[in-house]
Amino acid sequence: MKFNFDQIIDRHNTNSVKWEYFPPDVLPFWVADTDFAVDPAIIQSIQKRLEHPIFGYSVDDPELINAIVQRMHNFYGWEIGAESVILVPGIVSGFNFAIRAVCKPGENIIFQTPAYPPFFHAPQNNQVGSVLNPMRFNPESDLYEIDFADFESKITPETKMFLLCNPQNPTGRVLSKTELERLGNICLERNLVICSDEIHSDIVYSGNHHIPIASLSPDLAQQSITFIAPSKTFNIPGLSCSAAIIQNEALRKDFRRALAGFSSGVSCLAQAAGLAAYTQGAEWHRQLSAYLEDNRNYLLDFVHREMPAIKTTEIQATFLSWMDCSGLQLPLSPQKFFEEKAKVGLNDGAAFGEEYENFVRLNFGTSRATLTEALEKMAEAINRS
Repeated sequence: MKFNFDQIIDRHNTNSVKWEYFPPDVLPFWVADTDFAVDPAIIQSIQKRLEHPIFGYSVDDPELINAIVQRMHNFYGWEIGAESVILVPGIVSGFNFAIRAVCKPGENIIFQTPAYPPFFHAPQNNQVGSVLNPMRFNPESDLYEIDFADFESKITPETKMFLLCNPQNPTGRVLSKTELERLGNICLERNLVICSDEIHSDIVYSGNHHIPIASLSPDLAQQSITFIAPSKTFNIPGLSCSAAIIQNEALRKDFRRALAGFSSGVSCLAQAAGLAAYTQGAEWHRQLSAYLEDNRNYLLDFVHREMPAIKTTEIQATFLSWMDCSGLQLPLSPQKFFEEKAKVGLNDGAAFGEEYENFVRLNFGTSRATLTEALEKMAEAINRS
C-alpha cells in the first residue's frame, strides 16, 4: 500500500494545539506534531476497541508490553524483560515522575542545551535545580557536539540525574556510540541516574543509527530510565501513550511510587493505538521516514539557496530544523519577524535556552506543498526587510 503523505488535511477546529495557537492566517510550523493521516491500522484498532461499550480504568496491556520488548530486541539488540516496562501517559510526565523518584528538593539535574523546553520546567516542578551543559556547534562537522569537560566539571555532590535527549531536540543530533559511552562512564563514575528521552528514536535518517544508552552495558542498564513512545513517529501524541524502561528493580519501585496518586495509567484507546503502531505500522513508518528525509533535503537545499544568511545544521534525526538567524540582523526576534512578516509560526529559540534568542525551530513534518509555501513566505519576508 502506498500512503499519501502529500495529502493536505484541514486541522482547524479540531482542538489542535498546533493549528489553533496562532491566528488563522499564520501557517504553524512549531510544536512537534505532524500533519499526516495516521496509519489506517491504528484507526481500525481503535474502532475495534470502540465496539466494546465500556471504557473503564486500564491495566498495562501485556501484548503492548511484549511488542515493546520485541521492538527493543529487533531494532537495537537490546534485551529487556517485560517487567522492566511501565506505561506512562506521556514522556514529559514520565521524566517529571523520574525526577520525583530520584531527586530530593535542593538537589539538581544536568542536561545539554539547547534543550527541549520542558527540560527547564521539570526541575522547577519538583523543587530541583538545573545545571546546564551547552553543546558547541562545530562548523567542520556541521553538528552540535557535547562539551565533555564542561559536563564533568559541573557535576557536584548535589547532582543526582543526567537528563539526556537522544536523538537531540532541537539540534537533530544522533549521538554516536563513542559519545554515549563517554557520557555513560562519567555518570557511572559520579553515580548519576540517566533519564533518557528517546522519543525521536524512530525518525533517524540514512547513515545514522540510534543506540539506547542503557543498551551499552549492564552497568548502564542498572542506572538508567529510558523513555520511548509511538507518538511522534506515528502521529498519535494526543493519545498519550508512552513507556518507561527501567531494568533496575529498586529504581523501578521508586518510579512506581512517584506515579502513585499522579497517574491513573494509559487509556485503553491509547494502548490499542500504540499496539497497532508497533505491530502493524512497519510499512507506514518506512514510507514516512523516506518522505521526511526528502522534506529534510528539500528544506536544507532551499535555505542554502534562498536564505543563505540563516545557518542550519545537518539533521540526522527528528523532523525539526534548528535555525540560526543571527546573520539576518533583524529588528525584532526571528520568531516574531516570521510570524508577523511571513505569517509563519515557528518556535522561539529563547525557549530552548537564553542564549538562543536569535534561533528558531521549524517542524517540517508536513506535506511538501505546505512546507514549500512556508519557506517561500519566509524568503519573501527576508527579501522585503
